[in-house]
Amino acid sequence: MAKENRSVIQPRSLARARKVDKVPFVELYAGRLQGVVSSGSDEDRVYVSYFEAGTGNFYCSTNNNRPCGGLRGSPCKHLASLLDEALLQYGAERLVHGLGLSAEPDKVKRGGDLLRFIKGGPHKIEAGVVFSRFLTYLHHVSVKPTTAPIPEMGWFVR
Repeated sequence: MAKENRSVIQPRSLARARKVDKVPFVELYAGRLQGVVSSGSDEDRVYVSYFEAGTGNFYCSTNNNRPCGGLRGSPCKHLASLLDEALLQYGAERLVHGLGLSAEPDKVKRGGDLLRFIKGGPHKIEAGVVFSRFLTYLHHVSVKPTTAPIPEMGWFVR
């Protein structure tokens, strides 16, 4: 079967393994780059971070909606980590296009290279929306193999 006729594509090879202990969840979804980033100082705390495509707005807060202390009008270290891992996960071309940035993908070597193209400011969203997607993702990757139907996974290609 020709590659263009497949519904499942080969994942891209990564330059290095993703740091899932630092950024366990990253996705381009609903016009945003969003994800969950572990705290550098408290192993029991995570931050929900996002960048909005088009506007360049961003935000970072704990999963229970407490704002990140490093968010002072510009992206914090959690947002920079999210960009680094998204660049690795999706590649520069897809990330630049997904965020609607004017950067040249071939000149982007790390996530921080994109920060100068992000012109928005802090704009709060409820962390529960992104965190709920993360918890659903964790549930799906922990499902034991079975031949019985699993209704909530019916959208997967068979």
